[in-house]
Amino acid sequence: MNDTPQLGIGIGWRPEIADTVEALSGVDWVEAVAENICPGHLPDSLVRLRERGVTVVPHGVSLGLGGADRPDARRLADLAERAEALGAPLVTEHIAFVRAGGALTASPVLEAGHLLPVPRTRDALRVLCENIRIAQDSLPVPLAVENIAALINWPDEEMSEGRFLAELVERTGVRLLIDVANLHTNHVNRGEDPAKALDELPVEAIAYVHVAGGVERDGVWHDTHAHPVTAPVLDVLAELRARVAPPGVLLERDDDFPPAAELAGELTTIRETITAAAAVAPPCPPTGTGTGARTREVTGAVTEKRDAGGTDAARGRLALGEAALLSSLVAGTPAPEGFDPRRLRVQSRALAAKRAGVVAKIAPELPEILGEGFRPAFLAYAAHTPMRGGYRRDALDFAESLLIERRPEDSAARRRLTLWWRERAASRPPRRATRIFRVARAALAGR
Repeated sequence: MNDTPQLGIGIGWRPEIADTVEALSGVDWVEAVAENICPGHLPDSLVRLRERGVTVVPHGVSLGLGGADRPDARRLADLAERAEALGAPLVTEHIAFVRAGGALTASPVLEAGHLLPVPRTRDALRVLCENIRIAQDSLPVPLAVENIAALINWPDEEMSEGRFLAELVERTGVRLLIDVANLHTNHVNRGEDPAKALDELPVEAIAYVHVAGGVERDGVWHDTHAHPVTAPVLDVLAELRARVAPPGVLLERDDDFPPAAELAGELTTIRETITAAAAVAPPCPPTGTGTGARTREVTGAVTEKRDAGGTDAARGRLALGEAALLSSLVAGTPAPEGFDPRRLRVQSRALAAKRAGVVAKIAPELPEILGEGFRPAFLAYAAHTPMRGGYRRDALDFAESLLIERRPEDSAARRRLTLWWRERAASRPPRRATRIFRVARAALAGR
């Protein structure tokens, strides 16, 4: 695609390493999580980077383009606003669903708090294509979508990942954000060959590439973004570079941030991997000549005609499948037919662990008040209580559940937790309001 911006080598900007990112040499661009950016109050670090000419790309995590529902207009408007505030040349999101239930299934909406894989079926592709078209029409800049890592396989899938992405590009003209760490993850967890996926991809549609670290435990690869990039992931990056010169490559790190020298070393290794692969690669085909270069204008009308009348039915079928899977993962309902129960348990534990980690970050007072009891208490809570909203709501609901049970047992800790909860819950009517306020009064009275 001829208008794809040339980004260079970049790193994920996170508040915890903002100073480090600014000081690193050779960083051409950064990517920031869109939901963590307030357009009217950009972080000073991002303002300084932009003033230096460093490109900033907003990376969304909450649209749920692979969900059965059409994209939420407010979320799309927020993403568009961030793109404009940052002067971004494009925005990115994920091929994933993050919530399920609601009107299409006549059931409560469940939040995953994580990116979950969509089935590679004709129904899911039809829905995803329409959702992406809606997003493209709502955004002021081009959209690129990312392949995700997965622990689980959907039963009865109809396409490989590469073929699924190729058809998505052909139908919509969307660009791709290819995460080579996720290709490696799916190799370990799902037995999928990264080279085969790359062979099937419309590589000329790639907007940029993610590189990240992870760790293997008991034969399962966890895409943690909290460990160094491993040699197998760099091998996949080299395989990709042998097929195409990506416009940009970005190092992701979201937790357990290492010293600046270690981040700089990983960036150097990425550069060296790309350079070495380029030296032995055959000449790349001109951009604009492959499957992914077929624009939405060329193929979209035909596809929309073919899909007319069928998308709503596909949404209904997809909604039932995604709701059943998510309910199994976060509410303890039985595994849907065809899924591996053992893998679902692994995924369920991973979701609960992520919830605990994020809640500890956004509400650091909770682990401070509860001490070593925070994590086991939260995991026990998460095992039977799905998320009802974002992580801040999750933190309040967790604290509320403890207080209703007259916990923690230490009266001083319970008073501190009560005060924390009351200060933050005052703006909304809590569930079981009468009961909780009685507990709160009792705790404050030292009973």
